[in-house]
Amino acid sequence: MENVQFKKEDLRLYAVTDRRWIKRQTIEEVVEKAIRGGVTMVQLREKELDKNRFLQEAIALRTLCHRYGILLLINDDVEICRLADADGVHIGQEDMEIHRARGVLGDGKIIGVTVHNVIEAVHAQQAGADYLGAGAAFGSATKKDAHPISRADYCNITANVQIPVVAIGGICPENVELLSGCGLSGAAVISGIFAQRDIEQAARTMRKHCDAMWSERRK
Repeated sequence: MENVQFKKEDLRLYAVTDRRWIKRQTIEEVVEKAIRGGVTMVQLREKELDKNRFLQEAIALRTLCHRYGILLLINDDVEICRLADADGVHIGQEDMEIHRARGVLGDGKIIGVTVHNVIEAVHAQQAGADYLGAGAAFGSATKKDAHPISRADYCNITANVQIPVVAIGGICPENVELLSGCGLSGAAVISGIFAQRDIEQAARTMRKHCDAMWSERRK
């Protein structure tokens, strides 16, 4: 899949992997189920693997995602993104600076940035981010120190940047529609998909809610 054009619609249901939930399945198996359920973009998040295994996994997932026409981003690791020729990277406030990541990856790759408030959001946009992941929306099962941000915060962020913004943090079918009307382009989901018994059905349910949120945004 050459010269992929990143669109805000790619963020509608953004799945972020978490190895803790996959049990006896492979990461490729669970991601394929999520894609079949309606995931529109995938982020490979690995905090425990060594570099060689991480790279092998990234290459395998890139092949899988591209077979379905889905973009693959790598969490935090700009070098793994470059070596695997993934579609982009997502970096946090404490990771590599955006201009340095851009220098490594070039203009053809996507760079997403985690933000928690409007000041960080505006700064990330000015520094060249392609999209923002704002949170934590409802706390986080993966980051115990994550602090929820309000609807007013989301509205303030989306009103002050022109690049797409997705919500992340504790999002599930029971709460995702509470984010409707905040100007968001979608939701990034971890346990709401990968911790569920039927991953494909969980993704399908989340996609319906995200589609409803998107439709509301366009009214």
